[in-house]
Parts: sequence; structure tokens; C-alpha cells
Amino acid sequence: MDKEIVVVFGSSRPQDGSEEYSESRKLGSMLADAGFIVSTGAYRGVMEAVSRGASETGGHVIGVSCDQIENMVPGLQVNQWVTEEIRYSDLRGRLHHLVEKCSAMIAMPGGIGTLLEIAYAWGFMQCEEISRKPLIVVGKTWFDVVNTVVEQDNYVEESHKMLIHAVDSVEKSLKVLKKLDKT
Repeated sequence: MDKEIVVVFGSSRPQDGSEEYSESRKLGSMLADAGFIVSTGAYRGVMEAVSRGASETGGHVIGVSCDQIENMVPGLQVNQWVTEEIRYSDLRGRLHHLVEKCSAMIAMPGGIGTLLEIAYAWGFMQCEEISRKPLIVVGKTWFDVVNTVVEQDNYVEESHKMLIHAVDSVEKSLKVLKKLDKT
């Protein structure tokens, strides 16, 4: 049986030495140690940290890169921890690949891009554009965002609330992932 791929989303801003970078690196290591293939957006910040943690643990790392991003940010390169690169010309192709070609998704802290990735995955699972799979969001910001959306009267069906799981630590994200993987 093929190994399952877990995609990790997150900010490109965290630097080596920051808490966000360290937690993301730990997540990558934990995922690889649990036998998952790790996939990220290929660049810096959370993507680099997760890739680094997985690679240092002997894991396989897929980086999904994009010409459009590299044209927007001169000098940007795929991080050195990526084992296998998959390249798209535009953001749409890259994003759809990330949410479709995986068994689960974990979103670390991030900004507009990470919010887009979460909403895209959640929305596409809701309307069955992509298969249903674990979508786990880590941290208080995402916990608050998810709760704000799901607590509104009559806007989100119960079955759609169950498509996303908010946790407060990388350790809990792995516990949820393993629990959902058994069901």
C-alpha cells in the first residue's frame, strides 16, 4: 500500500529560531516518523520548517511550486529540504493539487494565503469537488475563525462542521489525524 500524503499549509514568514518555525519543524518530524509523506507549498517559513523536520527524520517531502509565485518574488527558490518537486504555472493549479492529491491537510498559523487554502479545501469538500479527508487547523487564530463560521445560525450544516477540526497544538493535530485515519 502506498504511504499517505499529508499536506501542511502555513505562513511563509516564520524564520528559523522562531516558535512558529520550531513547531512546524516538529510537526514535519512527527508526520515523517508516523510514516506519512509530507507535502507543502515548497518555499520558506512554515513550508520550509515542515519540510526540514520531515527530511531530517528520513521522510519523503513533496514541494508543490509555482512559476507565478516565483515571478512575484524575485529570487524565491524551492527550499533545500524538498525531495520531489511538482511545478505548476499558476496558483490555481498549485492550490488544487495541494488539496486534491493528499489524504489529509493540516493548517498551521498563517495569513491570507493559508486562509484561502483552508476555505478552498473546506468548501470543495462540502460540495464534493474533492473527496472528504481530514482538515485540521492548528492554533487559536484558526480555532476562532472556524468557531465564528460554524456557530452562526443556519449557515453551516452539521455534516459540514464535521469536515474541519480545530486544535491548539501540533501534538493534538497528529492525535486527531491518527484517530480519523482509523475511522
